[in-house]
Amino acid sequence: MNKLTKSFIPIFLGLFVAISTFSSKGTAQTNNLTSLAELVKRLKPSVVNVSTTSVVKSTSPFGAPFESPFGGGENDPFEEFFKRFFGDVPQGEFRQRGLGSGFIISEDGFIITNNHVVEKANDIDVILEDGEKYNAKIIGKDAKTDLALLKIEPKTKLPAIAFGNSDTLEIGDWVVAIGNPFGLGHTVTAGIVSAKGRSLGLGAYDDFIQTDAAINPGNSGGPLFNLKGEVVGVNTAIIAGGQGIGFAIPSSMTNNVIEQLKNSGKVVRGWLGVLVQQITPEIAESMKFKEPTGALVADVTPGGPADKAGIKRGDVIVEFNANKIKDMAELPKLVAITPPGTQSRVKFISNGNEKTVVIKLGELPEEVARASVGSGQEIERNMGLVVQEINPQIQRRLQLENSKGVIITNVQPGSIAWDAGLRRGDIILEVNRKQIANLDEYRKAIDSTKRGESALLLVKRDKNTVYVALKIEGENDKG
Repeated sequence: MNKLTKSFIPIFLGLFVAISTFSSKGTAQTNNLTSLAELVKRLKPSVVNVSTTSVVKSTSPFGAPFESPFGGGENDPFEEFFKRFFGDVPQGEFRQRGLGSGFIISEDGFIITNNHVVEKANDIDVILEDGEKYNAKIIGKDAKTDLALLKIEPKTKLPAIAFGNSDTLEIGDWVVAIGNPFGLGHTVTAGIVSAKGRSLGLGAYDDFIQTDAAINPGNSGGPLFNLKGEVVGVNTAIIAGGQGIGFAIPSSMTNNVIEQLKNSGKVVRGWLGVLVQQITPEIAESMKFKEPTGALVADVTPGGPADKAGIKRGDVIVEFNANKIKDMAELPKLVAITPPGTQSRVKFISNGNEKTVVIKLGELPEEVARASVGSGQEIERNMGLVVQEINPQIQRRLQLENSKGVIITNVQPGSIAWDAGLRRGDIILEVNRKQIANLDEYRKAIDSTKRGESALLLVKRDKNTVYVALKIEGENDKG
């Protein structure tokens, strides 16, 4: 044995001991894992294929395959072409098929899938692993979380699977997805939890588990398992063009929604009556906050629970029922899972003072339809912003309650105002927490802000209000 070989022996032995020690102290779910075969055999019978049929009305006289790229209508050149050469052909209805996945949660035939899988379906078939087919009815569905509960009437008891606790998942834990990708039938993929708490901008209740277990079209509604065989998520979303990225609704959210759908066919959520937004570093600076944490109240519903408790626009909610609010998105989720009528403790900061109130939550009402706004003469070239006083014509056109504030008529793409999120049609109601009634008051408020600092604007967009921090740079040109 040469000297070089001898020198490597201690290193090799140390490495072997380190690996052995890591293996013995690793998580329980990866000890001696060599195959998922036994786990899959046990779980596959509980996963189903969901086949849907919906009736689609074609806007083209020749049916869905010949839909016009111009969207149809009397000014569509394709429509004019067909009418000229073929005359008026009756519009038809076409049956469109869809595929998804689901899983059995009770022996008597309750099945979970995604809302988007069955939302527009006229007919739903559930196909078990052994090929047995059943017609299913929708017990309830919830668009906000993209969950739906189905029911079939099986001939025998079905193999149900149990939920696990998604809150205990850690990044790096192994997970298994079973579903019906591309209509191929039962397919198994495995991977790890890549991230937790992902928001995809799909709604207020985004809280996805991200995994690199392959999830493809047709997997929607299928289960995501931990290595104990418990459902920790419902596969729901993929990113177009993304590879190795899939998303699942966590079981901690699913449990509450499905229980309500099963009992009443709908989901009832708690309601605080506030519109909140993220506190950016710029907003935190303008409000003299040390850190950009909490949920900034951009608007308060008149007569709502928060309004009755004294919470006002510009307050910052930092705690809800002893749960600290570090990120704005945490508050809507906490409120939503709290039953209406619950007495909830809310801690907030108002004008630098910390306050705590007890609020009886209401029931989340149906969302109010959003309205749109339109267009006119103070130019701030350094910020890329043009604003105009609200005259009677603008007030009538936009159906505004009053003429207070100034309206943004143009924003230069790539400018400071654009990057801050301001857009044409926004109405500025306040500058640095002071109401402005007209262009003169707006100009004075902007001029009183030191150059290099941020002005905190309260902006009305459609039916909502939101705070925007706009950095003031250089001298402003008046036009």
